[in-house]
Amino acid sequence: MAAVQAVLQRCDPVLLDSDSDRESDWTEATQMALYLTKVLWRQRFVLDSMMSLLEGLESSQQLTTQPPPPHPEGGARSRWKALKAESRTAVEETETLLVSLQDRIQQINDRRQTLTRLTEQLSARVQQHQQLRELLQNTHDALRSCEQQLEQVEAEAAAALAQLTERRRLRDRLQGSAAAVQDRMQVGLLAVSQSQVTLELRPRPSSHPPSSQLQPLKVSVTWSHDGHFTLQADEGTCVLVEDRVSGRWAELSAALLEVMQFYVGEAELLTEIQTLRSSFPIDWRPAQRRLVYLKTASQVCHLEVGEGYPGGGRPRLLSVQCDGRPVDTSSLKPPASDPGLTEWLVFLCSTPLV
Repeated sequence: MAAVQAVLQRCDPVLLDSDSDRESDWTEATQMALYLTKVLWRQRFVLDSMMSLLEGLESSQQLTTQPPPPHPEGGARSRWKALKAESRTAVEETETLLVSLQDRIQQINDRRQTLTRLTEQLSARVQQHQQLRELLQNTHDALRSCEQQLEQVEAEAAAALAQLTERRRLRDRLQGSAAAVQDRMQVGLLAVSQSQVTLELRPRPSSHPPSSQLQPLKVSVTWSHDGHFTLQADEGTCVLVEDRVSGRWAELSAALLEVMQFYVGEAELLTEIQTLRSSFPIDWRPAQRRLVYLKTASQVCHLEVGEGYPGGGRPRLLSVQCDGRPVDTSSLKPPASDPGLTEWLVFLCSTPLV
């Protein structure tokens, strides 16, 4: 800055007065360029004036004798001020343009921000639309799955209804089977479950005294979904059916009749056994058709009852054990010519040979 002032001092000290017109916010580099430009313009004007003066002289003596040419109107200072005013006008116009340009730049930035915000909103809308599409697809999938489950449930319900119908038909058949044997015996229904019926078969009263009537026979009938049944006598009664009887539903009535016929056919034997149980410690084993008589804690007698007793087969003494050792039974026989179970037990109880 000091070098600029020194140049202006040598060239035109008037230019030093224009320091007050400078803008306070100019930088040092800008001020230096501006002042040097002014100096150059000033020196060029001086040089042009000197060249014009020298061209108009005819000899060198005129340079000392001729009065100086009249100073142009306003002089260099006036021209400099005009240039300065023109420059200031240009600067103001430039500043105005810069302000306008800044306003336009600000508008562009605002529009850019608005466009960015709209783009973000559009992206959010697109993402939301994608989420809605995915949700709609999931809803369609869930609806399709529910429809499939509903079809499956309907199929299961139809199968259950068919199974229920079949069970009702089986129940009707069972009731029909029970009614078929009603004319020969009394049938009582004890229990009913989803797959089993417990019946009590009571033979009609016979000529025996009431105390010797045959006990009812409990029979359990279990059915399966394929139309088959399994019939078994209850272990709490006098068991006559050791093995299970099974077959198709059409054969149930015949199976019940067969069991009852066998049960009624053995009625006299079973009635006699029931009567003997009240007087003797005996155990009846229907599978072997064997009667075990416990005379004392150490004496055990085994009798075998023939098929068709008492009308056909007869009882016979198989063995007698005393303290675990067999006893000779060749001489053991009741005095009656054709003894039955009662005569055998009375004889075994009273004979001192056992």
